[in-house]
Amino acid sequence: MRRCRSPETSAASLGHLGALTLVMSTPNVHVITMTGNASTNEMISRLSLLLGEDKVRSGNGISEAYSHDEALTATPQIPKAVIFVESTADVIAVVRLADELSVPITARGSGTGLSGGAIPHESGVVVSFERMTNVLEIDKVNNVAVVEPGVTLGALDEVLAGHGLVYPVFPGELSGSIGGNVATNAGGMRAVKYGVTRHQVLGLEFVLATGEVIRSGGKYVKSSSGYDLTQLVIGSEGTLALVTEVTVRVYPRPKYSKTMLVPFLHIEDISSSIPAILANGTTPLVLEYIDTLGLSAMSTKVGLNLGVSPKIKESATAYLFIILEEMDLQTLEAETTSLSQLLFSCGALEVYLLPEPSAAKLLEAREAAFWVSKEHGANDIVDVVIPRSEIPRYLNEAQRIAQTSATFISGVGHVGDGNVHFSIYQPDPKLRDKVVMELLHLGLTLGGSISAEHGIGSEKRKYLSQLEDPNKLELMRRIKQAFDPKGILNPEKVI
Repeated sequence: MRRCRSPETSAASLGHLGALTLVMSTPNVHVITMTGNASTNEMISRLSLLLGEDKVRSGNGISEAYSHDEALTATPQIPKAVIFVESTADVIAVVRLADELSVPITARGSGTGLSGGAIPHESGVVVSFERMTNVLEIDKVNNVAVVEPGVTLGALDEVLAGHGLVYPVFPGELSGSIGGNVATNAGGMRAVKYGVTRHQVLGLEFVLATGEVIRSGGKYVKSSSGYDLTQLVIGSEGTLALVTEVTVRVYPRPKYSKTMLVPFLHIEDISSSIPAILANGTTPLVLEYIDTLGLSAMSTKVGLNLGVSPKIKESATAYLFIILEEMDLQTLEAETTSLSQLLFSCGALEVYLLPEPSAAKLLEAREAAFWVSKEHGANDIVDVVIPRSEIPRYLNEAQRIAQTSATFISGVGHVGDGNVHFSIYQPDPKLRDKVVMELLHLGLTLGGSISAEHGIGSEKRKYLSQLEDPNKLELMRRIKQAFDPKGILNPEKVI
């Protein structure tokens, strides 16, 4: 059987992993002294009078849900108050008072983040955007939607479906909010075709820590008019500004799709198939890697029998999960046939075309991967991104790290864009910290980055500070200082 040619790889050897020095220097850190309870209590009292008591919740009135996000390693923290803003004017009032009293603010969408970014400061308040849920405009002429930050992906998709349109960023949790996606630059399975949040957001309205309202970008796709503030705020995890309005691209909703499940004997064959697939003239909507154990666990969760033969199950070490979509059925059929032939040439053991109900179930299972890991007792997760060509080396070396540390590591990933997700099963916190550090160090050594889409938050901050270029970190601190002079916006996150 003819195999597709493997891509060229870097000349750097994994034997040189130890050559990257962990930088432990002490840069010029801006030390922020946070307010005491007296200032926070004054803020709560004044906000109750200013906004109305129905928008301010404190003490026993605060639900435990506001103390955490979905990070596996973070320690929950009940805030002093939760403020339910309903307009930009509400946000301005909260921020100005927080600036006056030096009270920490943590913005919160749906709380579906995975890095501790939504965990409040012990003396601070949460600004919840869950009531700002209006889809303000669907502009079919400019192919944009204008929404408030509390709009969930599921709600926006339902509205857009009625117009024959789609917003293509689906990071796996439809209850996630647009504002939260902006904060973390969320990606997901469809990034291989559409990119991540920053590729789909054209404009923002946001409130600075000193209360000014800024509009950046708009209903246009290009601008060369100074610094791009829109892109600077995207991915800043609520540390630079509070987003109050988002303008996103929308697209015609494809009518037809095909789902393929493709088992492979060797992970190297999967890796070599990726550039061949993307060079074939077809850009899949979804191009995912799932290891055998991960697929089994996910299928069991949703009660799915994929019809894979016992012989294939015994041989396969991993699978590609591929979704193609088109507006025209004939075009889709031709692409499916062409891609199937290519996959066999790349070493596929079989190509399964899934019926629509099974395809929907498999997509549901893949989107539930984090919850499966959590239910099975995962102690941490990482979402390293590396060049696609380095995936086999990264996975092989990760298994060596797992074996030498007696740690179980299970993987899935957006293999089309080089994003590998690992669930780490290691209850010893010191050993787990060492394993995570080695995995992140390895990713950086292979030309990657610590987080592709989950963000840094509180839980990956120590790794960023030790592994990232100190000059880059110092520049980030100066940017933070310019946006947030008193350091009140989501303190102790990212940097």
